[in-house]
Amino acid sequence: MLMTHLTSGTPAPDFSLYDAENKLHTLSQFKGQKVILYFYPKASTPGCTTQACDFRDNIASLASHGYQILGISPDAPAALEKFRTENDLNFPLLSDEDHSVAEAYGAWGEKKNYGKTYVGLIRSTFVIDENSDIELAQYNVRAKGHVSKLRKDLAIDPR
Repeated sequence: MLMTHLTSGTPAPDFSLYDAENKLHTLSQFKGQKVILYFYPKASTPGCTTQACDFRDNIASLASHGYQILGISPDAPAALEKFRTENDLNFPLLSDEDHSVAEAYGAWGEKKNYGKTYVGLIRSTFVIDENSDIELAQYNVRAKGHVSKLRKDLAIDPR
């Protein structure tokens, strides 16, 4: 399976996805703003919960530096709503059930787990600038400590 990775300076693929409350979001609606777009495999799993709560806990600081957070997974909107409510998440969670947006970002492809190869969502994060270009693309990120690393990569002082 050929997978294209996005790199800094390339245009971010636009998308139209529904959130947990069935509201449509497009990347183009955020033009003029900075966006942190992160892909996670499955709502309500330990790693994804850790990562989402880390973004939740850092949202004020990230927002003060102009960043809007968007999370994307292949989960159905109902699963996203449950995940959002259970963890008091304060940013949109978008449903990419056919994984077309993940594919466009290179976040869908071969993975290995316990020696077994399969196709699925690759935990990835993209920082998109005000012109809708990729500023930073990170693939195969770790859930734990990811936001702290991202803050360092973006030169945002820790709280």
